[in-house]
Parts: sequence; structure tokens; C-alpha cells
Amino acid sequence: KQQSAKFENLFDRMKEESVKTYSIIVKADVQGSLEAISEALVKLSSDEVKVKIITGGVGAVTESDVNLAIVSSGIVIGFNVRADAAARRLAENEDVEIRYYSIIYKLVDEIKAALHGMLAPKFEEQITGIAEVREVYRASKTGAIAGCIVSEGVIKRGTPLRILRDHVVVYEGELDSLRRFKD
Repeated sequence: KQQSAKFENLFDRMKEESVKTYSIIVKADVQGSLEAISEALVKLSSDEVKVKIITGGVGAVTESDVNLAIVSSGIVIGFNVRADAAARRLAENEDVEIRYYSIIYKLVDEIKAALHGMLAPKFEEQITGIAEVREVYRASKTGAIAGCIVSEGVIKRGTPLRILRDHVVVYEGELDSLRRFKD
């Protein structure tokens, strides 16, 4: 019985070789999002192209996820999560693509376009600066004010920003105002 099972698997493997496989590692902020994304991506498989989800998990993109993408020749998708610094460096060095999304249908549309070879122009996100929130102040007129210290790069007024807590996106928007010290 073991031998026949292996023999049957041989024919399955031969059939799969003619089908191109698109390997994906999915990381999400919560388990529900992960399941919805995985299900939507598997449904994109067709006779010519097969979507294979190597692994999925909850939390930030780590070095092990990037290493898995290197081995499987796949891409890493982060839904409402970001890669930690070590994973970003490894991905840049090994030329592994990490894509970030916050809307499921945009993620599915881009993967579908990639599968059909009609991928739109690539928008690349460049991190200009990283700041650490030290204290949050409450103001009656404006709401919450984040007291930050810039640890890397430059932060400019009017630029888009993303606030993360434990590598999970908490807020996404534009920088309204920028002040120094207690101004």
C-alpha cells in the first residue's frame, strides 16, 4: 500500500510540474484576517497557475519567514503588520519581495494581476524616518498628541505615517503638525 501511494504521488507530481506555482508566505495581524486571505488566495488558482501558501501566521514578518521565502522562491505578504529590522535587512540582501497591505481586496487584486501577468506599475514604499513614541498627551481640541523622538532618518511635515505597536499597524494617516520640544 505504501508503494502504490508513492506511485500515485509520482503521477500527481508530474501533472503539477506543467502547472506554474506561485509560492506565498502570509503574515497577518489577527487569525480571522489570515484565514480570509488564505482562502481568497487559494481560490485564485487556475489550470495554468497554482497559488501555494507555504505558511501563514499571526504577528510581524520575521527572519524565519524571509528564509522560508528564499528557500521556496516565494514572496512574503504582510497584512496590517510590518517586518522587523533584521527581516528587512535580510530581504534586501537576498532580494526577497515583502509586500504590505491593509485592504484585503487590494491584496487579492494585485495577486490576481500578477498571476495573469498584468501587474500594474509597482509602488515602492520608502521609509524616510523612524521615530519612537515616548509619551501620549491628550488635548481637548485636537485629540491625542504623540511625543516622539526621531531614532533614524528624517520626519517631515505632511508626509504619510504609520504608527505601529509590536509591529502591528495601529494608525495610518498624515502628519498634521510637527513641533520641537515644548512648543
